[in-house]
Amino acid sequence: MSLWTSLEPASATVDPGDSTRVRLRLRNTGDVVDEYRFEPVGDIAPWTTVEPQTLRLFPGTTGTVELTFAPPRTPDATAGPNPYAVRITPTEHPEAVTVPEGNLTITPFTQVRAELVPPTVKGRFRGRPRLAVDNLGNTKVTASVSGSDNGDQLSYDIHPSNVQIEPGRAAFVKATLRPRKIIWFGAKEQRPYTLAVQRSGASAVPVEGTYLQRGFLPRWLATFFGVLVALSITFVMLWIAYQPRFGTGANEKVAEAGSTLAPAPSAPAPQPPPLSSAPETPSMPPQESKDGADADPKGGDGGGGGAPAATVTAKPPADTAATAVRRLAKNDPGGRHICYRAFVAGEGWQKPVCDGTMTGRTGSDAKIKALNVSTTGVAGSAANAFVNDPQSTDGKGHYEKWTAIVADGKDNYIGRAAKDAPNMSGFAINVGDGRICQTSSVWSRAWGAQTCGDQRPAIVFAGTLDNGVWLEAVKLTV
Repeated sequence: MSLWTSLEPASATVDPGDSTRVRLRLRNTGDVVDEYRFEPVGDIAPWTTVEPQTLRLFPGTTGTVELTFAPPRTPDATAGPNPYAVRITPTEHPEAVTVPEGNLTITPFTQVRAELVPPTVKGRFRGRPRLAVDNLGNTKVTASVSGSDNGDQLSYDIHPSNVQIEPGRAAFVKATLRPRKIIWFGAKEQRPYTLAVQRSGASAVPVEGTYLQRGFLPRWLATFFGVLVALSITFVMLWIAYQPRFGTGANEKVAEAGSTLAPAPSAPAPQPPPLSSAPETPSMPPQESKDGADADPKGGDGGGGGAPAATVTAKPPADTAATAVRRLAKNDPGGRHICYRAFVAGEGWQKPVCDGTMTGRTGSDAKIKALNVSTTGVAGSAANAFVNDPQSTDGKGHYEKWTAIVADGKDNYIGRAAKDAPNMSGFAINVGDGRICQTSSVWSRAWGAQTCGDQRPAIVFAGTLDNGVWLEAVKLTV
């Protein structure tokens, strides 16, 4: 070997978000002038820089380069010892590669973020918010979750009450809020509460929310029952006051006979009034025909001045991605366009947008469950949804089946537009001619950089494989 190396120091320590330097000394022990190229290798190579990147040494001379380590303050910078190495390649003898190794210890840091989803819940007897706890540090976090409010107006059932979260992961805690007093009648009442995430030896992270308690019966219903009871009492009192008396003269004559022993002829009992000679014909409501028109009660065909039959108006077709892209193709024959729309949980299908406009909604609990895509000028599209998997053991979701190649101007659907369908965390898509590009946003993260894919069989992926988050919004261009 014609090269001697030394790392000074061989072991170093650095805080995430900061930097440290290590000196690499080397001596040319050969008999020819040689130039050496330096390349960091290993897991921390992306955060390592070498200055200078090449060094020329005469035989028997010594040179120095500096290694700078700058791990980011993110969960990717794993806490603890991290081995590193530098590959040194001589120009004159490229097969004689030297790889000196060292050790870099990254100090741990903890950063926890918590968010209520949704921040306001409504209910008569209970509310069910969820607390999302994100571990933004580089070491495992163990924390407990508890609830409190002013006046002890609510009780809390939290599951799980203790969580362990790996770096860069999130845990979801389900909470059930129950009011200690039921509002039988009256308006809604706001009950503020706080869920606190407590770590050992650290201050609690409070998250404030509101439970909107509804009355068991609305105020208007209480008023209605009160009026109904008052009318019922009034009717009963009037009935008692004006109750007709029924009787016959026979009772009075029997009483008189007991005193006079000479019964007098009893008066004939009063007769009811005679019926009228022509009974009244009851009025009958018109019968409804099958097509919605009023039928003739006498069985006629409705001719000679009858009302015309009602017409039925057809429901207009839905405005899908295909209808939107066909409008663009009509105004721009031969152009390349892509239109799309998202099915958002709790909202349904949004209106279609085209050529780089955002579909979905950011900054809230807006989960995309399905997408509808249509193209023109690119020889059709094919796509596959990547959805959340509650049975996942590796922290990732799973792909659904690829759609068949859908021709230009036709609707391509991925995911499922149903209430119990899984959330989409990403999707893959390609086109038959040219390129397709995407920019996507997932929950609790910023918009990602734009990425593009060539024509089929190449694909472009939007979103993330992380099972703990979901796709919020997307932009597509061709």
